[in-house]
Amino acid sequence: MEIIEYHPRRDQLVYTFGGSAPVLTVQPGTALRLWTEDAFNNALTSVDDVSGEKVDLNFVNPQTGPFYVEGAEPGDTLALHVVDLTPARSYGASATIPFFGGLTTTDRTATLHEPLPDITWIYHVDTERRTVGFQSRLGDFEVALPLEPMLGTVGVAPPGGEVRSALVPERFGGNMDAPDVKSGTTVYLGVNVEGALFSVGDGHYRQGEGEACGTAVEGAMYSTIIVELIKGGAPAWPRLETDYHWMAVGSSRPMEDSWRIGQLEMIRWFSDLFGLHQLDAYQLLTQTALAPIANAVDANYSVVVKAPKALFPATDAYGGLHAHLRRQAAELR
Repeated sequence: MEIIEYHPRRDQLVYTFGGSAPVLTVQPGTALRLWTEDAFNNALTSVDDVSGEKVDLNFVNPQTGPFYVEGAEPGDTLALHVVDLTPARSYGASATIPFFGGLTTTDRTATLHEPLPDITWIYHVDTERRTVGFQSRLGDFEVALPLEPMLGTVGVAPPGGEVRSALVPERFGGNMDAPDVKSGTTVYLGVNVEGALFSVGDGHYRQGEGEACGTAVEGAMYSTIIVELIKGGAPAWPRLETDYHWMAVGSSRPMEDSWRIGQLEMIRWFSDLFGLHQLDAYQLLTQTALAPIANAVDANYSVVVKAPKALFPATDAYGGLHAHLRRQAAELR
């Protein structure tokens, strides 16, 4: 397996999906060892830094990429297997940002109340104990939380020449903020343009479901990812697979439409996996699905619909590609 390392300079980071020339061409079957910057572009490094003074909204959620995948054509399925995610710094940052987050006035939910204060929290990483430390800013409390690295953004170029902000989750993937995009997960994305042009970024050292205040424990990340290509079969929306679940991610507003998208995509996947009529798949999903909220704060909200593999007869999605990638991943560790 070819292994390529890529650490972008600051001027090589991109802030959109679509609209950027590829930084590298890679063959299917390649492993990439990447570095990604945090969502704040390393603007918040201490509790004295606040977003209103330090964060440039034109340069948030920087992406590493895009990467051109040789042979990828519209209608194909890009498979990205996350082998490993390791914090690239000894700290991560989070913040309450005025007029941003799930429990405050926003540009779409307009009320008379004042914005929440602009406050930064710094979480220190203990690599030996694999924890991140929370320290309260407005009281005297601290707790060590498990380190659970994930990628907030993974996506391909949208169709039709569109250029979308790296803050947006949609059919192309993007800023889904799904905690399930972690080590051991395979992400399936429909290819929209020649070469797929995928990018990754927005590393989180941990995040609760929903990302309630709008920012996780944001941090720079070292990522190892295996790139594979399936000819044809493009899913309409992102799909995820782990050893334990099949998942579909819907991103829209209002949130019930995100839920509906994920449900429908899992019904379609059940039909493919088990040869079920759509209504039988609908009935089966109704009795088995989990539906955690990935984020409730972005331009679109994301909901992950999960089907536990243990409840179903053994079967292989995409010809058993996930299991194959897991074996390859074991050789890279």
